[in-house]
Amino acid sequence: MKIILMEPLGISEDTLKRLSDKLTEQGHTFKAYDTVTTDTDELIERAEDAEVLIIANHPLPGEVIRADKKLKLVSVAFVGIDHVDVEACKKAGVLISNTGGYCDDAVAELAIGLTLDCLRNITECNAVVQDGLGKGNLAGYELAGKTVGIVGTGAIGVRAAAIFKVFGCKLIGYNRSEKIAAKALGLEYMSLIDVMAKADIISVHTPLTPETKGLIGEKEIAAMKQGAIIVNTARGPVIETEALAKALKERRIKAGIDVFEKDPPLPESHPLIGVPNLLCTPHVGFDTRESIDRRAEMVFENVTSWIGGNQIRKVL
Repeated sequence: MKIILMEPLGISEDTLKRLSDKLTEQGHTFKAYDTVTTDTDELIERAEDAEVLIIANHPLPGEVIRADKKLKLVSVAFVGIDHVDVEACKKAGVLISNTGGYCDDAVAELAIGLTLDCLRNITECNAVVQDGLGKGNLAGYELAGKTVGIVGTGAIGVRAAAIFKVFGCKLIGYNRSEKIAAKALGLEYMSLIDVMAKADIISVHTPLTPETKGLIGEKEIAAMKQGAIIVNTARGPVIETEALAKALKERRIKAGIDVFEKDPPLPESHPLIGVPNLLCTPHVGFDTRESIDRRAEMVFENVTSWIGGNQIRKVL
């Protein structure tokens, strides 16, 4: 069986060899590309005649899937699969497995970090010290006692909720279905607009689907309390960028944003460049040393398990 790693996974050569040796020792062929390309023709060339493709978070267009007539499985070293042409996979009978769970702690912890920075002005405090100044008017707010709205109570949302609870926060949330694990934490489910209106802090953890694109728009942002904080470590298009930028410019709310329509670097014309009350990170929520090694183990485990007749972490 021909197995191709289409892009680097951010792991050491020793780790890659250890994981790939499990495949080659069974008689399969394995090839790894150590550069990223988004050129469709080059992706088609890389994938030629492969039965299994391993990818991370760069696009896998339908043209590549349709060109590879032998393709049977795509193992995705990522939670979301919105960068894969799922319809093309369905039509071709190609299965998809992801690595759901590899970065639950990493993303949840960044959401907490962004929240704390927004509350305590940590980045601004560092800047004034480096500039030889004193604290001035940089008194912050405590996280304890705040009402936190979790939008999307999947595994990462529930993990974030658990950490917020440890800080002494009241939990409310919105999801298309109620989760037992979230309710066990004391989270109270309500409508999205009620969550937006009642929460001091809103932490977004929904996947990007046609239903969640633009889920939080002008109406929802307008419902937020004066001075409330919205944190997005999920997907950029879940929040309407223009509506968010408008509220930030009016200094009605604060935001901590790790995700955008496309990963940084952002163009100078991007609506969020230069706006006040905003703390940004360049899509690093998933990216810790531990999580990257963990996802590599999982993405190869997907392949070996499928070869053995059991598809795990199935999303298609």
